[in-house]
Amino acid sequence: MSKSFDNNAPISSELVESHGLNSEEYDRILELTGRTPTLTELGIFSAMWNEHCSYKSSKKWLKTLPTTGPCVVYGPGENAGVVDIGDGQVAVFKMESHNHPSFIEPYQGAATGVGGILRDVFTMGARPIAAMNALRFGAPEHAKTRHLVAGVVSGIGGYGNCFGVPTVGGEVNFHARYNGNILVNAFALGVARRDGIFTSQAEGVGLPVVYLGAKTGRDGVGGATMASAEFDDQIDEKRPTVQVGDPFTEKCLLEACLELMASGAVIAIQDMGAAGLTCSAVEMGASGNLGISLDLDKVPCREEHMSAYEMMLSESQERMLMVLEPDKQAVAEAIFTKWGLDFAIVGQTTDDLRFKIHHHGELVADLPIKQLGDEAPEYDRPWVVPRVQAPLSVIPVLEDPIAALLTMIGSPDMASKRWIIEQYDCLIQANTAQLPGGDAGVVRVEGTRKALAMTSDVTPRYCEADPYEGGKQAVAEAWRNLTAVGATPLAITDNLNFGNPQRPEIMGQFVRAIEGIGEACRVLEFPVVSGNVSLYNETNGQGILPTPTIGGVGLLADWTSMARLAFAGDGDAILLIGKTGGHLGQSIYLREVHGLELGPAPTVDLECERRNGDFVRSQIQQGQISACHDISDGGLLVALAEMAMAGGKGAALTGLEADSADMLFSEDQARYIMTARPEHVETILSGAAKAGVPAIQIGIVGGNELKLDDKHSISVQSLKQTHESWLPDYMSGTGV
Repeated sequence: MSKSFDNNAPISSELVESHGLNSEEYDRILELTGRTPTLTELGIFSAMWNEHCSYKSSKKWLKTLPTTGPCVVYGPGENAGVVDIGDGQVAVFKMESHNHPSFIEPYQGAATGVGGILRDVFTMGARPIAAMNALRFGAPEHAKTRHLVAGVVSGIGGYGNCFGVPTVGGEVNFHARYNGNILVNAFALGVARRDGIFTSQAEGVGLPVVYLGAKTGRDGVGGATMASAEFDDQIDEKRPTVQVGDPFTEKCLLEACLELMASGAVIAIQDMGAAGLTCSAVEMGASGNLGISLDLDKVPCREEHMSAYEMMLSESQERMLMVLEPDKQAVAEAIFTKWGLDFAIVGQTTDDLRFKIHHHGELVADLPIKQLGDEAPEYDRPWVVPRVQAPLSVIPVLEDPIAALLTMIGSPDMASKRWIIEQYDCLIQANTAQLPGGDAGVVRVEGTRKALAMTSDVTPRYCEADPYEGGKQAVAEAWRNLTAVGATPLAITDNLNFGNPQRPEIMGQFVRAIEGIGEACRVLEFPVVSGNVSLYNETNGQGILPTPTIGGVGLLADWTSMARLAFAGDGDAILLIGKTGGHLGQSIYLREVHGLELGPAPTVDLECERRNGDFVRSQIQQGQISACHDISDGGLLVALAEMAMAGGKGAALTGLEADSADMLFSEDQARYIMTARPEHVETILSGAAKAGVPAIQIGIVGGNELKLDDKHSISVQSLKQTHESWLPDYMSGTGV
């Protein structure tokens, strides 16, 4: 492009469409500029007004979510959310998608997804201490699935391990609806001093705008626009829009940024993520009510003859843009030189609210900065209320509970993900208190007794059946998973993955899911502090399952009081908390044992969730509980099997009907399994009754078998063998 680049080339309707802009948006551009835009200006509008950067289809509904609370320091609008964790410290966290890049080029797509979310955290002044990921792949038998799993997992491990952040949790699902559009949602969390948070808001006129980090190349040009369109059969042609990452450079960038922040030189800072230099400069200027003037001749480039268009839209990784105190310029430059990173003054702040770009002595773009950033288009898309799945008319007979259990724990969604987990460094930094596989990842806050718990949750099949209840359930399960380790839930980040919002039925899914999420967050006092919307997750008109992923964060005042899911002591009493109502709609049991994806999603009683969860957490924090696990996918018997496998101990169960799928495999909400020493049981049950929380004893821990009754039992070793074998066999090519 660059050698024959003509910035003043005619702007055709085809060119406008190829930039992801419709005719009404182009007319608005003509109105704002009062003239035909240059090609660079068209590219800038394309970058800033696409779905990925502007949230133009979702802003209306995102504004309805609760974003404030006693612990919230910064809510949505910054690079990451910030919550107070006491002692002058804050937790900084966010989740973002890298779905389209990861389908096109799985290793680099996933790797740069990790790199981008880490930058969002340390841009705020926090040192990252934990990462998670939520992955959705197509059906195992699909031709691309094995390749995509291998590439994505390798990319996540390759970047995170080299950077030096532990991956402590996440989730992995398989479903045919992701065949043409996988999901890779990356989460990162860091810790900072409350008085050491940095934002993107530029302040002061005539101050230097400084480019920091790696050099700019042609990788990722148009990446944000690509991420805002659905796929078709020409998907491989979009490979050049995928960024290329370097975790070692990112590690140097982290250390240099934190050192620079400590020097007092930083006024404002912005990660060059989606839309690269364009988005970072516009967001800094617009949020501070200032203009920005850039000289692209001063931008460090790793390729020759780059055009202004390419430089402004490149999404090369490991780059930052800052506004610095002028008298500390030399200090700042020395820090970045020491870390082997580029440092270049590429512009200055102005008082004219214009975004001006110069290249080779020419003014190649001159645009109103507020309209680019704060006043991007906002749509109220037509939507229809989604049809909710009808109640089940017939429940298949449960013939053999043990055979059903083995089928479920050996299925792709429920099988052990150890093959994946072992490719991630889960222990680096030496503060990981709970390894992946439990209800939540737990990381100690260094120098204190505190720990932060984190989890990622959503059940897409529920959201397909009823987006409203599915949205509620995603938040409630995140709240339960934090509670199950003893953490007090603080706040969430979300990653809202949906199909084409221009289809009313898809927009209806989005709206109803948002309404469910909002209600759950309000009742559970679990505000949304950051997040990401990923739309157009479709290929040739086939959309993904609606997947509003919820990343929850909670606080343990003393990490030594943390609960684990593993059966811990022989003779411990097994207690069931919550009411079992026999809900089998959309259950793992129906899908895996009977091949049916039918029925409504379970109803989520949020007051019951809160009451039951508060009671469970109080028992953990009082030291009464030896193990705890929430009941979710697969129901009660699957949860008991998971506890047995984790602890290497069996259990003798009582009062459970071996022929009742309603009892063993229903997916009713607000339920937990707790274990306790026999001497504590009476006190716990009495306390539950006083709190209005259903609680009964259903067994005793011990032996090497999970025993339902005299006719139905299985060894823990056999459970493990089935649970552990599917994924390694699949990835080696000996399985499905």
